[in-house]
Amino acid sequence: MARSKPLVAGNWKMNGSKLNLADLEALKAAIRDSEGVEVAVCPPATLISRASVMLASSPIAVGGQDCHPQPSGAHTGDISAEMLADAGASMVIVGHSERRSAHNEDDSLVRAKAEAAWRAGLYVILCVGETEAERRAGDAESVVESQLEGSVPDGATPDSLVIAYEPVWAIGTGVTPTTDDIAAMHAHIRNCLRRRFGEESDGIGILYGGSVKGENASAIFAVDGVDGALVGGASLKVKEFLTIISAAG
Repeated sequence: MARSKPLVAGNWKMNGSKLNLADLEALKAAIRDSEGVEVAVCPPATLISRASVMLASSPIAVGGQDCHPQPSGAHTGDISAEMLADAGASMVIVGHSERRSAHNEDDSLVRAKAEAAWRAGLYVILCVGETEAERRAGDAESVVESQLEGSVPDGATPDSLVIAYEPVWAIGTGVTPTTDDIAAMHAHIRNCLRRRFGEESDGIGILYGGSVKGENASAIFAVDGVDGALVGGASLKVKEFLTIISAAG
């Protein structure tokens, strides 16, 4: 494990309303210190401000799900990294496969978003991962390596970045790679980071994401090189999310 503590971050995606703030209260009540595991929730932008106020006295961090590269301007519907920070977020997800595919985000745009997040003082969760077709073709490692090269800005440090490996074919499908597959890809990502940034990059965490659930979390966290998880749907269920967090500790 590269990070001093595993990070478990919940990505709510386009789910949640003010009614779900009660779930954050329950999460806050259950997690009273940060010993062992760092925990974050990334709710929709409409809830970030209220979530950050609610969780201000807890060890649970609040993050955004995306940001625009520019600090302000004529970008209707977009949210800048500075706006996220102003709302109380301390981190942001960039490069999620759902944005890469549905919004045609390429590596250069993801890189610009990561740089924008650093400009605003936000910690970056940067996602990479291959499609099922790319894995079947034997291109998984080269695809992920290319994404890392194109998406991760220069100057990455353990204090500014964590990588989330999310095989696209496992996101929301209930299917997870074998533990050997996860170990191999995490080792490959680690080697890519070392080649570019040197041994100091060993502190940059590598999370696993893609159908992480309470029932498979322990097996995933036991895999060498897994420094935590980016959790999707299961993070919307307090009891299951707490099970995942507990498994990470």
